[in-house]
Amino acid sequence: MAFDLVLARARIPGEPDRLADIGIRDGLISAIEPSLGEAGPIERVDGLLVAPGFVETHIHLDKSCIIHRCNIVEGTLSEAISETARAKRAFTEEDILTRARRTLEMAILSGTMQMRTHVEVDPRIGLKGFRAIRQLARDYAWAIDVQICVFPQEGLLNDPGTEELLIAACRDGADLIGGCPYADTQPIAHIERIFAIARQFDLDIDFHLDFDLDASWMHLGEVVRQTCAHRYGGRVAIGHVTKLSAIPPHRLVEIARELADSGVAVTVLPATDLFLMGRASDHNVPRGVTRADRLTEHGVICSLATNNVLNAFTPFGDCSLLRMANLYANVAQLGREQDLERCFDMITASAADIMKLGRRRVAPGDPADLLVLPCRSPGAAVAEIAHPVGGFKRGRRSFTRPPAVLNAPPVTI
Repeated sequence: MAFDLVLARARIPGEPDRLADIGIRDGLISAIEPSLGEAGPIERVDGLLVAPGFVETHIHLDKSCIIHRCNIVEGTLSEAISETARAKRAFTEEDILTRARRTLEMAILSGTMQMRTHVEVDPRIGLKGFRAIRQLARDYAWAIDVQICVFPQEGLLNDPGTEELLIAACRDGADLIGGCPYADTQPIAHIERIFAIARQFDLDIDFHLDFDLDASWMHLGEVVRQTCAHRYGGRVAIGHVTKLSAIPPHRLVEIARELADSGVAVTVLPATDLFLMGRASDHNVPRGVTRADRLTEHGVICSLATNNVLNAFTPFGDCSLLRMANLYANVAQLGREQDLERCFDMITASAADIMKLGRRRVAPGDPADLLVLPCRSPGAAVAEIAHPVGGFKRGRRSFTRPPAVLNAPPVTI
């Protein structure tokens, strides 16, 4: 049997003591055997881990890399929204394209091969962001698959003209629609309208939701209710939900079961949530990061994602999902191998489930979207932030990132 490429002597996730050859044909993993001989062009990986490409479920390419245009004084969510709203009035399609390209390339070089990006749509920005990101997705389709989620960051019913623009973007090919009820003066009606538009165009939904630490009220229950009413189970994700970090364990279990039963997935955004939450506390500051690992124990599909890069919501970032998984593990105080592997799963297989990408493992029949990582196991990759040294998109090398080299001085005899 001939292959387009053979990755020789690879370490396979789940089998740290086994080395095998991975045969790739027509963009798929075709065979995994102890040795495939000279059955095609050979790329030797010599004991490094070969893992699925990372899946980014929640990022904002359109407003990335604008930290120099923002004035951060309070570091609050409301300030981040207002500073971004002010800055984006000067955005052009070319400006968005230039900044988003930088961010997307950082993500590719960090191992991301699938991405869902949220793009703001409202009367101030119009469809500039949507058009720019759509162009970018076409330009980089050889390295990454990009889903575009259009959403109203500054509200919907309280912002005349926004709904018409959302509908125009959906009609023009947006992959899904998002909502931001906490930014609207009529949050319940906001949720209803997003479901209505989603059903009109048969699109999945991804909400920004419950983004504070006041657990006395939530919009989560309404999203769950409408998900069930519209029979949208498996088609709705919610991001942030930092309120869930502020409730006792028994209540978290109750909500986890509601989420699992309704088919609503959760994306946790550690960097942004850590940066923005707990600003009212001057000591014993709450982390504000929802425990995705505990939700998964009750059947909720969860992912870990980047959210923002170098802007007022998150004034840092390098688009490394491994770094994000490591950050989450630190915050959640996870150290066991199986817990670290669960973190890895939330940037690969579980994240792929949220985006409906099908199986994302290293097994015959799966896509050959593969990373080469300088470590023995997925848990070690998270623990060590083992930056990928190379990647293959649909079986074609998409990037190379050589490991750092120490240059010792010559030995004097």
